[in-house]
Amino acid sequence: MNRIAANPIPYWATAGKTREVFDEAFADFHAIGFTAVKADVPDDMTAEQYRAWIGGYGLAPSLSLFNSPFDDTVTEAGEVEKARRFAATQVALGLDRTMVSSMAVPARIERPAVGAGFDEGRLSRAVDLCGAVCRALAEEGLRPLHHSHVGGVFETEDEITRLLDDLGPDVIGFGPDTGHLRWAGIDPAPFIRRYADRLGGIHIKDVFPDHLADGAGSGSYREKTASKRLWAEPGLGVVDFDAVLDAIPATYDGDFMIEVDEPSVESKLESHRLSFEWARKALAGRIRE
Repeated sequence: MNRIAANPIPYWATAGKTREVFDEAFADFHAIGFTAVKADVPDDMTAEQYRAWIGGYGLAPSLSLFNSPFDDTVTEAGEVEKARRFAATQVALGLDRTMVSSMAVPARIERPAVGAGFDEGRLSRAVDLCGAVCRALAEEGLRPLHHSHVGGVFETEDEITRLLDDLGPDVIGFGPDTGHLRWAGIDPAPFIRRYADRLGGIHIKDVFPDHLADGAGSGSYREKTASKRLWAEPGLGVVDFDAVLDAIPATYDGDFMIEVDEPSVESKLESHRLSFEWARKALAGRIRE
């Protein structure tokens, strides 16, 4: 299937992951016309209960994300066990793949998108730990896809290619975020084309030029997000989506997930409505429910 999916991150990022918050998001997505949503199952809910919950809004689960710092604050045994539990829930939802990401290196949250505080030893350990997690996910029936994210240990082009090339296609696939790639100074289209044979998912995200690496200035990840001049609804920023879509092979069988962490417009509903309308036009001929 190739569905237009939604990620409710702007609803819960500041308000928290409560049932009321998700109910608002799901109601908005249903009203707009989305049929799939990122599968974030609450800790107190089974996969069956979650599927019934979102099904009440006409939504089906779409690929989620396994997040780890992949550093010395966690152990391999602990992360592998966490990955197995996560995979069991996702497989129970009927999903066969997941994003895998790292998001929170302190120095990179303070100075995002420039590879702050690079450490070769940390990167090597992160690659090894990510490999162990990916193998555990695969053993449980879930295909792991690396998801690019500013602020994590795999932030720059060199770090992402190191991870993908060292682990190889048998261990990890590719699930890029167009906005995070562009913010980190990576042209999304040729990068996607480079790893097109491993593409299993994608987050469609746009960025304004204000905070890109060549003119970023000061400010933390959170400050730049809060400015409302970082993330943009698709088509309003500088990502070349014609080139991105051209780089995606015709055989791609994943969803197109809309993600706008902080809407640039007045409301979350309007942000997602604009994004969905853009996607319906831009992805015409690619959507297969």
